[in-house]
Amino acid sequence: MHGPEEPGAGQAPAPDQGLRRSLRTRHLNMIAIGGAIGTGLFVASGATISQAGPGGALAAYCLVGLMVWLIMQSLGEMAAYLPVAGSFGEYGTRFVSPSFGFAIGWNYWFNWAITVAAELVAAALVMKYWFPEVPAIVWSGLFLLVLFSINVLSTRAYGESEFWFAAIKVTAVIVFLALGVAMITGVIGQAPGTVNWTRGEAPFVGGGTGVLIVLLLAGYSFQGTELIGTAAGEAENPETTIPRAVRTIFWRILLFYVGAIAVIGFLIPYTDPNLLNSSEENVSISPFTLIFDKAGVLAAASIMNAVILTSVLSAGTSGLYSSTRMLFALAERGHAPRFLTRLSRHQVPMNALVATTLVGLAGFLTSLVGDGRAYELLLTVSALAGFITWAGISWCHWRFRAALRAQGRDLSTLPYRARFFPAGAVVALVACTAIIVGQAYDPLASGAPVGEVLMSYVGVPFFFALWWGHKLVTRAPGVDPATADLGRS
Repeated sequence: MHGPEEPGAGQAPAPDQGLRRSLRTRHLNMIAIGGAIGTGLFVASGATISQAGPGGALAAYCLVGLMVWLIMQSLGEMAAYLPVAGSFGEYGTRFVSPSFGFAIGWNYWFNWAITVAAELVAAALVMKYWFPEVPAIVWSGLFLLVLFSINVLSTRAYGESEFWFAAIKVTAVIVFLALGVAMITGVIGQAPGTVNWTRGEAPFVGGGTGVLIVLLLAGYSFQGTELIGTAAGEAENPETTIPRAVRTIFWRILLFYVGAIAVIGFLIPYTDPNLLNSSEENVSISPFTLIFDKAGVLAAASIMNAVILTSVLSAGTSGLYSSTRMLFALAERGHAPRFLTRLSRHQVPMNALVATTLVGLAGFLTSLVGDGRAYELLLTVSALAGFITWAGISWCHWRFRAALRAQGRDLSTLPYRARFFPAGAVVALVACTAIIVGQAYDPLASGAPVGEVLMSYVGVPFFFALWWGHKLVTRAPGVDPATADLGRS
């Protein structure tokens, strides 16, 4: 353990075991945007309006947005104080227990490694729009090579690629919002008024139940904002860049989501079957494509297909980056084989990158074997991993503050302080838990077999098996806040 001396507010943490701090504020901002703005916005937003109506979808995104903001507050406080590779995995080890840190680290690594496989499948689907005759495995193999190449070059190369990937998405959303407002106000075409907000059961289709049903979809859409935490170990001047990113990035993301849902709600009735049927396999009925078409944008489907492809590559690049850093951090703590800590001459965790790439490739190949059941199982296991991570961040923050209090540390020494603690951490933790539990409501109400419903929760026992299995083998005790490691070097 480190000594009890209190670090000054301006003291910069030591570099994290050779990782190069080369990510600037603009990189961190776009990494978070790139992680959160993707197919959840461009494609799945239509399904949320179809199921809950425009008002219900808007309420769901606002509620989840509030929860994510609270989680980002917690993460920002810890990451600015302790910017290390592995982020919340390290916080779990230091402030909760080594077993909890082990479980949340491996849970997050697995989630993003499987996400890489999912993005390879999605990229092949997107490319079928232009090249239907080319086998999917050709595109997936090519894109995996691109993702690996970007990550192997340097951390700065990843930051720059993500900056430009995200910039394309942000531009598409801004153009969409501008055209949408012009159509709503009658500058382009005839103003629709509020007819689509009062049609049928709108604005709240299914009442509170409709909102509950789409909360999970909204939650998936926001996942990726926590990438700031895994990038913190390679951020320049983390005491200033991380708080700046946390203060600005969330509101931009919320504006994009809430603005897009509002525009779609005004211009497309929730009863339009295209909203429910939009998918990566048929980008021509994405709500964004439909509205671009209405605005008279030529080749709207091809433009949106290109934007969605950018989103897929962005998510894949970020997934490979974050899972590699988490695996590297696990190896540093002795929670994974030590050979995974090897760095390249560009300070990239090379062995961890290769191992994660191979796992992503293996995950993709399972989608081609038989009827793809093995791949579906992998996706099912990882489905709730993001919510488990968010709940873990809130719990780590609670324990972090307990350690500061027990050791007499003054909160004024924190580079960034989370708002609304302790209520914020408690609300976020309860909300994450409620969304995880609540996802069973819709399938049970619609008569789905109990076994199928339970199968969707397989990621939860997977997480607890990691946690309790590690505890059973190591007998590692929980961390006493009075002796928790608050050292920053």
